[in-house]
Amino acid sequence: MWVVGGVDHDEVLRQIAEDSGWSGRYAFLILVSAAISLLGLLMPSVAVLIGAMLLSPLMMPIIGLGFGIATLDFTEIRRSATALLAGSAIAILLSVVLVSISPVQTITSEIAGRTQPTLFDLLVALLSAVAGAYALIRGRGGTVVGVAIAIALMPPLAVVGFGIATWNWTVFAGSLLLFITNAVTIALTAALVARVYGFGSHLSPHHTGWQLILFFVALGALSIPLGAGLRQIAFEAVAQRQIRDTIRSRFPAEARLSQLDIDYGATPIRIRGVMLTPRLDPEADASLTKALGQQLDRPIDLHVDQLQITLDPGAVEAAQIARAGNRQGEAERTAAEHAIGQLALIAGVAPDAVRGDPAARTLAATAAPLPGLTLDGYRTLERRASAAIPGWQVRLAPPAEIDPPALPIEGGVIDTAALDLAGWVSARLDRPLRVGGGTAAQRESVAAAIVARGGQAEVGEPAGALALAGPPAPTASLQP
Repeated sequence: MWVVGGVDHDEVLRQIAEDSGWSGRYAFLILVSAAISLLGLLMPSVAVLIGAMLLSPLMMPIIGLGFGIATLDFTEIRRSATALLAGSAIAILLSVVLVSISPVQTITSEIAGRTQPTLFDLLVALLSAVAGAYALIRGRGGTVVGVAIAIALMPPLAVVGFGIATWNWTVFAGSLLLFITNAVTIALTAALVARVYGFGSHLSPHHTGWQLILFFVALGALSIPLGAGLRQIAFEAVAQRQIRDTIRSRFPAEARLSQLDIDYGATPIRIRGVMLTPRLDPEADASLTKALGQQLDRPIDLHVDQLQITLDPGAVEAAQIARAGNRQGEAERTAAEHAIGQLALIAGVAPDAVRGDPAARTLAATAAPLPGLTLDGYRTLERRASAAIPGWQVRLAPPAEIDPPALPIEGGVIDTAALDLAGWVSARLDRPLRVGGGTAAQRESVAAAIVARGGQAEVGEPAGALALAGPPAPTASLQP
């Protein structure tokens, strides 16, 4: 009586029934809070996320589900579960759409923080549910605000949508587990608090026993993956400290560990470091791999880049600058390899057939013979390659065995487009074209036009009289 006294059970149930079901207001707040949550995750901004948590209406359907379980009111259970599932689906779908059209799809610190739930998250949900149920039963409305911030139901749903939109199933699974943990823990804890405050007093001890079994079984099932996540986080925290200390102890006191990257998800664990040391140790990798393997009881793949420095204080800075230069050079080499691979794919040749000069930003290759493709087609192929590889000057030569272009003459005038093509072919093949036929003046004019377009040309002997009119249009021949 000391606990239950003063509680208006009918009023509490009426209030929960009003706020736990589906309504237009509920749907509107779901849309707004989901959009704000996603923006807070992508920015990232804790203040924006807090605003989304305060707007989120998901708390009441979960509380309603808990009170429905406490009183075995299946109508309330169905109403609350429907509102919860529909609201969650809307939030996830909206997040998928917004992430798909967003130019920012980077995993921020706020997103990453919701992909590895642990037992601590279950405890937060349990204690917050106790506070939330107490606030509703005792009419402490101000407490609900703090509970909404502590639970953070909407951000995990936004992260679920982010994981679907980016096809990142690690993010999807982790955030979904966090939401399920919060929802189930809140509902069952609210049911337990409701029974303590006299709700469902008409139920038999047999019903109460099944409710307790449901509570402990559900929380026990959730504790298995959450406990594994907590053990992994604890292992990583301890392992990082041991790895740092072990690597530093292998080198002189003057040495400095400037960089350390650890991939715990790889098998074996992948460790890469950079050590600035006055004395190189060729046996360091083997010794450290063995020592850390024994300490962590895990297989280790370790490599430490050793940069020799002097004891001059300025030498450390110089070594770091050199390291940065090496990284920039490595990035440039990677970009060059990517560009070469693109041109090789377009030209239909092996990457080693592409000649690249990263310093001059030039790429050159000879295209593979393509049946039915004309010289003009190969020139178009070069233009497409230039557009696909911005920042590089691309020179794609046609196959050497392809016939040179003909030069149509209409009314005594040679087609300018044909001359442009002839100049391009000569420049790409790096050899002169022999101009024959017609008069000497015509041959010299054609040769000069080809040279003016960057090609090479030689004036040959006339192959016969060249007619300047009448169908079909005669041509001046170009012989390689």
